[in-house]
Amino acid sequence: MDMDIRIEKTRRTIINTFLELRSKKTLEKITIKELCEKAAINKSTFYCHYADIYDLADTLESDVVNSVTSNFSHPEFIFSAPKHFVEQLFLSCRSHDRLIKILFSGNRSEQLITKLNTSLKHMVFEVYPEYEKDPVASTILSYAIYGSFYAFSENENFDDTKVIETIATITENVTKLL
Repeated sequence: MDMDIRIEKTRRTIINTFLELRSKKTLEKITIKELCEKAAINKSTFYCHYADIYDLADTLESDVVNSVTSNFSHPEFIFSAPKHFVEQLFLSCRSHDRLIKILFSGNRSEQLITKLNTSLKHMVFEVYPEYEKDPVASTILSYAIYGSFYAFSENENFDDTKVIETIATITENVTKLL
């Protein structure tokens, strides 16, 4: 049991140190040597947990995306209740805003929406397996996810309620094509 606590503490130290470094510099500028010195661990300890700095980044990015999508009790609402789906997406992203801004900054910014799209599509296809091989459904789903995300991101300076209502209306109209 004590070993598990130490392993978890070390993992948490690696993550916290990485996030501190990542908040100040791009992923490509972070070295394992620097991270290990700052975390006061050996390189071999780091490698017991992660293959490299990109493995660590990818793991944390995936954890955030999983946390965002775990709030979706009904991802199929994208078709039946687009406003609810859009609200869930943006409120969930907002609740992870700090980590999203750190992990998905710079050249990693596209990874957030790519991973969200993959995760949400997977969830929807579990409910509607017939849509997985349907090019129209898949395209509509991608359009709704990417379009909603970028429209929301580009209009952060406006009232969330109005932006969400507008995106939901557009999404509802697009999903009627099914």
